[in-house]
Amino acid sequence: MSGVWIFDKNGVARLISYPTRESFEQKEPPFPPGTATAPGARPRVLVYLPANQVIRSYAELELRLGELGWTRYHNSNRPDLLQFHRSDASSHLISLPINFAKLKPLHMYDIVVKNRSFFQVRDSAA
Repeated sequence: MSGVWIFDKNGVARLISYPTRESFEQKEPPFPPGTATAPGARPRVLVYLPANQVIRSYAELELRLGELGWTRYHNSNRPDLLQFHRSDASSHLISLPINFAKLKPLHMYDIVVKNRSFFQVRDSAA
C-alpha cells in the first residue's frame, strides 16, 4: 500500500494512493460528476485495444463483447445488474452496475482479466 495517509479533524485516517493538491486541501477533485473514483484518485477508462477505442457506454461495450463471443445474460433475480456470459457451458460471468456512470475500476479490471488481449484500463486524460 503506497501513498499518503491523511488524518481528518476527527482523527480518522484515509489512504490517498495518488495524492493531488486537492486531496490535501479537502476540496472536490476536478472530475466531472458521476465519475466513480475516490477523492484524490485519478479517473480510469476502459479501452478496447484493437481499435484503441475508449468505451463510453454500455452500447459500445456490448458491441465489443459480442464480437468476442460474450452474450447478454438476463437475470430476473438481479435487475440492478447488467450481466454477460460466454456460453451456457462456461462459468465466466461479467457483472456490471446497470448505470454506466457507476462503472468502477473494479468492474473494468474484471472485463480485462476475462479478455486479456482485448481490453486495458488506463488513466483518463481528464
